Amino acid sequence: MPKLKVKASAKKRFKLTGSGKIKRKHAYKSHILTKKSKKRKLRLTHVTLVSDADKDNVLKSLGLK
Repeated sequence: MPKLKVKASAKKRFKLTGSGKIKRKHAYKSHILTKKSKKRKLRLTHVTLVSDADKDNVLKSLGLK
C-alpha cells in the first residue's frame, strides 16, 4: 500500500506537542492592524491549542489518523 500524502497546508500550520495536543496560531493578525486594539493584537500573538471538535480533521490532514 502506498504512503499517504500529508496536506502541505496543514503541515505548515500545525505542530504537535509532546503530550499529543495540536498547536495553532490565531487568525486575524496579518493585516488591517491599525483599527485593532493593542490588547487584542497581543492576545492574537500567542499560540493556542486546536479544539477537540477539530482535532480529528487536523490529524487526518496531517496523516496521523
